[in-house]
Amino acid sequence: MREGKTILEMKKITKSFPGVRALKEVDLALRAGEVHCLVGENGAGKSTLIKIMTGAHTMTSGEMLVNGTPQVLTSPLDGRELGIRAIYQELDLLPTLSVAENIFMEDVPKTKLGLVDWPKMNRKAAELLQMFHVEISPYSLIRDLTVAEQQIVAIVKALSQDSKVLIMDEPSAVLTGSELERLFGIIAELKKQGVAIVYITHRLIEVFEIGDIVTVLRDGENIVTKDIEDVTMEKMIQWMVGREIDEQFYKEKVAIGDVVLEAKNLSVEGMVKEASFELREGEILGLAGLVGAGRTELLKSIFGEYRLNSGTLTIFGEECRFNSPRDAIAKGLGFVPEDRKTEGAVLCRSIEENISLGVLAKKEFKFLVHFPTIFKKAVELANYVKIRCHSLRQEVVTLSGGNQQKTVLAKWLASESQILLLDEPTRGIDVGSKLEFYKFMAELVRNGKSIILVSSELPELMALSDRILVMSNSRIRKEFRAGEATQEQILEHAIPQELREAASS
Repeated sequence: MREGKTILEMKKITKSFPGVRALKEVDLALRAGEVHCLVGENGAGKSTLIKIMTGAHTMTSGEMLVNGTPQVLTSPLDGRELGIRAIYQELDLLPTLSVAENIFMEDVPKTKLGLVDWPKMNRKAAELLQMFHVEISPYSLIRDLTVAEQQIVAIVKALSQDSKVLIMDEPSAVLTGSELERLFGIIAELKKQGVAIVYITHRLIEVFEIGDIVTVLRDGENIVTKDIEDVTMEKMIQWMVGREIDEQFYKEKVAIGDVVLEAKNLSVEGMVKEASFELREGEILGLAGLVGAGRTELLKSIFGEYRLNSGTLTIFGEECRFNSPRDAIAKGLGFVPEDRKTEGAVLCRSIEENISLGVLAKKEFKFLVHFPTIFKKAVELANYVKIRCHSLRQEVVTLSGGNQQKTVLAKWLASESQILLLDEPTRGIDVGSKLEFYKFMAELVRNGKSIILVSSELPELMALSDRILVMSNSRIRKEFRAGEATQEQILEHAIPQELREAASS
């Protein structure tokens, strides 16, 4: 299998930060036309390694060779000049600029007079977007796109350059169905062109779908590098966590109580159409659907971020009309958003400050705020959800994805939320952290809380939910009870009718 030319080689890479060693003598070799999957739990060293590879970090010791020549990278510019490109999980897009401007930010088309050639820029951007067969206008502002659409733009931006090594950090985290198939199609085409691809994912099934070779990192060390045909899912998980995991999901049998939330014909123009359902005490209600189906929009409509055009929302027996999320919070709702980095947490502030926001959002303070009391509560909740950190005064941006998500969850526990709206809560976190998160969910519903769960991973949704609502084209199309549906049946109702008709014609 390993016949391609070695383009990039990392030898005994070590990286130390003040007080912590992130990498210890890691080896990695990338070959032309090969997908090299890099897996490991959050904090294993994956991000540090690829940042050294691109020049964003400098190594403490070790050697990096490109086409057999030793290289010392001091900035991302050095990496780009060598043809090394990265699509990070934290997208490097400017929200106030257009899609075309973001794609060609580093290589702006110019006229003979040296001015920006806007028609050429927008035309070339439209041509590149056609690779994904998605209807994204090159004139659209990034801030107006969904997270999945922004991910596609980031991929197109990287592909617009002459990349010899392409690093993809969780590119599929917000993609489902046809979007995922298109991504894999692009990767297959890049392999034919001789591009070396580093593919980082927590969706371990993808390793077997597109990978040629896998390297497992744990605690900053290279545990194993194997050809895919020599690897099983069970062994890979064991290498990642250092032990066997007996269960992938965790679900407890909980008595379902009375209705705590009832929606009747909820509609928000262009986002949600006549959504009707009930949520009961102790229940996990799953929301399935493809990207753009309206799942996130429905949660945000319930949470008061979007104003309802029609319909009624009844919570704990009282009809509610929320004018803002603050109204929803006061009524006992909490929302863990899909994009935790921009909507769920204040990354530049400490863990204790982020958790304390839940208390401040819930309560009204007529006089002074007694922060020692609030911070004491934050310490209790941080210990409860098991946030791994050096100190609660550590900035959230320095945490792994799983610990950032625990911080967001702790914030809503601090607000004493009884109904939790969870939008892709396990996106971008590792298998061990996912299992911990499932157990927290089980404990929450055991204690009488209720959850609406959005997940693009159907096995996860089917394993955790008591009922599943399937959305398509902003409408709820079907309801399944636990154990009733197969993945194929859910997808049948998730695919818009016009697409099904086109496929059968």
